[in-house]
Amino acid sequence: MLGEKTAQVALSFGADDLDGTVVHELIYHDAGAETPEGLTVDQLHRLIREAGREPCERDTLYRRVVRDGHEWSIEEPVSAGGQGVEI
Repeated sequence: MLGEKTAQVALSFGADDLDGTVVHELIYHDAGAETPEGLTVDQLHRLIREAGREPCERDTLYRRVVRDGHEWSIEEPVSAGGQGVEI
């Protein structure tokens, strides 16, 4: 992530996806970046809500992930604009 404020600006301009580095990120910080090296789920939710959006976790196929404690499930895909295109 390029920084919390930049992420929030991107969301306000229409970005619909925030994600993180899956493994330990070094490149930006080795180059001198002072952004956080990681955010908790709660911090990501706060950042997204402060940008006026509703957080939603999705899998790699963009299906909504529903978590309930230690259990989780995937919602069925929805069609985009009634065109029969699944997202």
